[in-house]
Amino acid sequence: MTDIKSMNLAEMTAFLKALGEPAFRAKQVFQWLHRGAESFDEMTNLSKPLREKLSAACFITVPAVERRQVDSQDGTVKYLWRLGDGNCIETVLMRYHHGNTVCISSQVGCRMGCAFCASTLGGKVRDLTPSEMLDQVLFTQLDAQTPISNIVLMGIGEPLDNFDTVMRFLELVNHPDGMNIGMRHISLSTCGLTEKIDKLAELRLQLTLSVSLHAPDDETRSRIMPVNRSVGVEKLFRACRRYFETTGRRISYEYAMIDGVNDADWQADLLVKHLRGTPGHVNLIPLNEVAESPLKPSRRVAAFQKRLESQGVTATVRRKLGGEIDASCGQLRRKVQAEEAGNTETPPI
Repeated sequence: MTDIKSMNLAEMTAFLKALGEPAFRAKQVFQWLHRGAESFDEMTNLSKPLREKLSAACFITVPAVERRQVDSQDGTVKYLWRLGDGNCIETVLMRYHHGNTVCISSQVGCRMGCAFCASTLGGKVRDLTPSEMLDQVLFTQLDAQTPISNIVLMGIGEPLDNFDTVMRFLELVNHPDGMNIGMRHISLSTCGLTEKIDKLAELRLQLTLSVSLHAPDDETRSRIMPVNRSVGVEKLFRACRRYFETTGRRISYEYAMIDGVNDADWQADLLVKHLRGTPGHVNLIPLNEVAESPLKPSRRVAAFQKRLESQGVTATVRRKLGGEIDASCGQLRRKVQAEEAGNTETPPI
């Protein structure tokens, strides 16, 4: 069976042509899928024989809402979606004055091993498909009955570890006959896969690249982010400079503030040194506590920000949303895994 929603319009046109259908049918099917059609029977402008042929040859991905948490204070919504194979992923809808942003996952689980993230506990299960990524945006919009204007790829998984799928997702969600969300309204986060950063730069997409930095020195970063052991901070910043030189797009550096780990004055000064000569923005993130981790939120966020700004680096503190819910990435998935295993406690690493 063919995953028809993961096709781009050209592939869908060729597929329908092979079924003996004219080219315009592909656009009709494409539009139905990107409006959230859950079966071919809903596609009323297609003939019944064509709908039967498509049903016999293709399947349509439709995630089920396993859990939905709503923060009464700021309206943040956390979705746990149950996929067709039984696995679960998370999506978060965040409401801002400038529009609604959805944070989506790119993998089931993650193999990067970052010490402060619940998503990586238990490792990576599998990559998501383009349709499963698209569904998170589409069905969040339909369920919440609110338009999505911005997307961040910062949910479960490392987007550049699922490179080809993510590029296809971007093509689909950007398509004018689909959801038509512009590249400048999309942010992609990476923990620093340098070869994939170079590959992304070659495409010259107008999205925002966010690098999960979290420490400016190798000793600290390697301790909390195992990926750094094979990359190194210097190599990562060289890749970031190449990215800027190729695309002209300023990079956002994500920096989770961890008490006594990465919040010293000397680390702020070293970060300034790394950024000198290359435009960049530092997004300081108050740490979300993870039950399995000994890491605690920093008490020096304001002082760290002031030290960066005094040396000419633009630094902001991320607004914390979803305080009443399991909004931190991976927490709700872990909770449901524990329940399904018959435990009341979060499962061990």
